[in-house]
Amino acid sequence: MANCHNLFSDFNDDLKITKTKNNNLMTSKDNIRETIKKWFKENHPEYKPEFYIQGSKKLGTLIRTKEDTCDLDDGAYFKREIGVSGTTLQNWIYEAVKDITNAKVVHKAKCIRVIYASDYHIDIPIYYFPEDEDHPQLAVKNSDLEESDPKDFVDWFRYMKTDQLVRVIKFLKAWGDHLRNKMPSGLAFTVLAEKNHVNDDRDDISLYETLKAIRSHLKNDFKCVMPTVPYDDLFSEYDQVRKDNFFDRLDAFIDDAKKAIKDEDNQYKASKYWKKHLGKRFPEGKDEHLENLLTAAALLKKGNAGTDKEGRIRTKDETKIHNKPHRFYGE
Repeated sequence: MANCHNLFSDFNDDLKITKTKNNNLMTSKDNIRETIKKWFKENHPEYKPEFYIQGSKKLGTLIRTKEDTCDLDDGAYFKREIGVSGTTLQNWIYEAVKDITNAKVVHKAKCIRVIYASDYHIDIPIYYFPEDEDHPQLAVKNSDLEESDPKDFVDWFRYMKTDQLVRVIKFLKAWGDHLRNKMPSGLAFTVLAEKNHVNDDRDDISLYETLKAIRSHLKNDFKCVMPTVPYDDLFSEYDQVRKDNFFDRLDAFIDDAKKAIKDEDNQYKASKYWKKHLGKRFPEGKDEHLENLLTAAALLKKGNAGTDKEGRIRTKDETKIHNKPHRFYGE
């Protein structure tokens, strides 16, 4: 059995955004907030935005993509009675930030996205939160408001999470980022992982067992239901083709993970199975067979080699049969 736990530890470190990028991300977030506050004060002073970071940044599951980009969700909340439509509120936020960068600003269905080219983007979902309501109402472009409560989700996750669960979620998100083409969202992977996480001292085994548990769960009932408001099914729009495509990818990952853990005793070869699904950033393991050969060759060259009773090259003091020095020619 090849143990790749240390490789997953290195991979987890590599998925983290750099300190510089994080500082830039937070500076941009602060700049956007101040710009929005100023715009509303000048144009609609009766609307006073408050902000709350949500999503993977708040959960601790943020990863940098294979293009070295990342994102931040920063909700804008209006704690007042519902006035103008959600779409109008989105349009106002768009007007406030449309010139804040040289890159484009996008009016998406459920947020305004501010793009910082080739570096990161910041999504601004917008909410009404009247005093007499238990949960915020999310603005949706050209549609009705939707009840949604990201803070409740953050509180739920903080209660349920473990350090290993956070890492497994990041590995699943890296898998999705590597393959893309309508893979589940980071939110869906978070919900699936929490529901199906299998704890283990080793991250490679934990990921493998969690993948199997996810497959069993979805084969029984292909749903990914939010544990907090609005309690919706994140897979409700999956048609049969998309379901089949995901199962094909999931089965392939499980099969190769099994080979890496149970069938392969060489860490280098095992790491190739993991890289196939997690991308080129996943580190290559040690080729222990090659290292043993090189060690033996070095001992022979120095004249400090011997052969033990099982035929393995060891140092002279570990063996009874001593080998003569050997010179190697070529590479």
